[in-house]
Amino acid sequence: MNESNAPLKLTYTELKETLERARQLHELAAGILTPAELEELEPLMRDAYRNRIDSRDFKNLPIARQTLTGALTFAEMVDPDRNILLAIMLQPLHRVGIVSDDYIKQHCGEDVLGLINGIEAVSRFSNRNNATNQENFRGLMLALAHDIRVIIIMILQNLVLMRSINLHPDDQWVRNVAFEANYLYAQLAHRLGLYKIKGELEDLSLKYTNREIYVQIAHKLNATKRARDQYIKEFIEPLREKLSHEDFTFEIKGRTKSISSIWNKMRKQKVDLPGIYDLFAIRVIIDTPLEREKPDCWKAYALLADMYTANPARMRDWITIPKSNGYESLHATVMGPGNKWVEVQFRTRRMDLVAEKGLAAHWRYKGVKGDSSDQWMANIRDILETAEAGPMQLMRNINLDPFGKEVFAFSPKGDLFRLSAGATVLDFAFHIHTNVGARCTGAIVNGAHKKLNYTIHNGDTVEILTSANQEPRLEWLQIVKSARARNKIKQCLNEQKQRLADIGKEALMRRAKNRKVDIDEAVLMRLIKKQGYKFALEFYADMGDNKIDPGRFLNTYIEETSREHVEEKTSAENFTIITPEREEQSNDVLTIGEKTINGLSYRFARCCNPIYGDDVFGFITSDGTVKIHKNNCPNAENIRSRYPYRLINATWSGKTGDIMPATIRVIGNDDIGIVANITGIISHEPGAVLRNISIDSNDGMFQGFLVVGVTDNRQLTALLKKIKTVKGVKDAVRM
Repeated sequence: MNESNAPLKLTYTELKETLERARQLHELAAGILTPAELEELEPLMRDAYRNRIDSRDFKNLPIARQTLTGALTFAEMVDPDRNILLAIMLQPLHRVGIVSDDYIKQHCGEDVLGLINGIEAVSRFSNRNNATNQENFRGLMLALAHDIRVIIIMILQNLVLMRSINLHPDDQWVRNVAFEANYLYAQLAHRLGLYKIKGELEDLSLKYTNREIYVQIAHKLNATKRARDQYIKEFIEPLREKLSHEDFTFEIKGRTKSISSIWNKMRKQKVDLPGIYDLFAIRVIIDTPLEREKPDCWKAYALLADMYTANPARMRDWITIPKSNGYESLHATVMGPGNKWVEVQFRTRRMDLVAEKGLAAHWRYKGVKGDSSDQWMANIRDILETAEAGPMQLMRNINLDPFGKEVFAFSPKGDLFRLSAGATVLDFAFHIHTNVGARCTGAIVNGAHKKLNYTIHNGDTVEILTSANQEPRLEWLQIVKSARARNKIKQCLNEQKQRLADIGKEALMRRAKNRKVDIDEAVLMRLIKKQGYKFALEFYADMGDNKIDPGRFLNTYIEETSREHVEEKTSAENFTIITPEREEQSNDVLTIGEKTINGLSYRFARCCNPIYGDDVFGFITSDGTVKIHKNNCPNAENIRSRYPYRLINATWSGKTGDIMPATIRVIGNDDIGIVANITGIISHEPGAVLRNISIDSNDGMFQGFLVVGVTDNRQLTALLKKIKTVKGVKDAVRM
């Protein structure tokens, strides 16, 4: 190897840390491995890391330190298990060919080799197909690994990585790793019941992606720590005396909530840190036999309720009905000293072990339903709670494939798609994209032509065939199996109806114009309802489909209007307005009325949030204020029909430099990094400001609502076009 290409040597600090971890691991392994195993393993690893493995990985992190830290972290936060420790330590050696399959089989056993192969299989796929969305990737990890311990190892490796990159120079890579940790590994940890790991991953992710917020909250928590600790002590002491008097064997802990949890509460509740009343929680851990767990927890709660007033709205009983991942605890919120709300959690020692380390947590993948999965969960609970062997040893014997009712198929490019069992070609097409599904005529599956109703099987390679002349049909609803595809078909059918409605409405208005008839929307809507239509859309669609003759209906309309008495209404121009000025007023932006009327106070309607450049109109409220609406506001039709005499013209008269809020809805694949890419586009748009964002993910898709400050509708239109170019984004529209 040339000296210029040689890996960077470890610094003194890194070398010191590596040696210290090696010493700690030696002490730990001495109680798990046999002396013969230790005697053979230590020189093998020493030689490998000194002479045969690069000292650093591709991101300049010390490989030996990362490996040793991973083994120690597993023992600390999960369970000191022989086979897993060996797999973690030997996998880097196996990856570069220092130890062979035969060597591992002979010296460590086939179980260790299976773990190593599982890690490498998942890692290879992760590196090869990084475009696969998060939910699919979770599913594939389980499908490839067939051993829940592999997933646990991957989570721990990610935790070690997150702990190591605080000062890494590649900021973008750090942000990507943090995003993946939050949206992938933290969620996997949550589903496994590894709550402590989940919390740390979320905190570190926030630290790397929004350091300012992280530091701000951390500093505020540190500033109030002494007072908070004193309050917890004052709260605990009377409760401790009560429990001791009842002969409970217990432990009481007080803990501050994680920074990420606090930040999520601040965003959800739209308050600053002082507005979060449950910054900390009290945990009562009771030592009691299995058969006494529920009554003892409830008895302890009753003692607490005698001391403090409980808030029944915040009561959470996860003892009677545990969470799907095995979490059990009784949560109560009471009014403590100083009129402060305090959350108290009651659980047994066994429940606490599940909550902290996830050892007996039940694996339930999101969306898995049915009697078979419930039975599978029940079997795991019985095995883990009644067996004498350790949970990690028992897990290797458990069938860990909860995806018996799902199939995995591939696109011709190798992208993976997870579908429900029984999914058809049409399901697959809509899973790719709505437009692909709407134009689907069939597929080529494994090289053979198949119809829309062909059932997809595991491992199929599916190429969707489309035609520009194809349109969704009502009978397609009988072909598809997934709710997603069914909803998309209904959406397409509704869009077809909307197009027919547009044709019908245009035909009616054209006839009215030719006959010089002014259409009154209020009268029109009453007449449509008299015709038996609940919605105007259905009426216009039938007209567009030639089921209703526009000429005949217009005759009916003329007859109706001739019978109606039209009341004289006061003109908006003659409306006298006396009202104090409002914060929203900006007299250099709008002109109100046919002529500029001085002294008018106006504000922008929150139902449609108009911005500069929108077509708008004014509506005079009961207090004399003019409320500005967009012409296509959802409430516009109702306003025009009920209060036509309160309407007033409004036009933009000057260019404002103010930032106006606009809400954007974005729908797309729940891919790693997609949200960061979207927010990056907004941050680079001159004058645009991201004020708020909320994301909801479900079944591999996400829907996000972004409140963006812009100067006018032209800038917003340009921003929407840029967002639509982001890979994975299906649609971006203004709300």
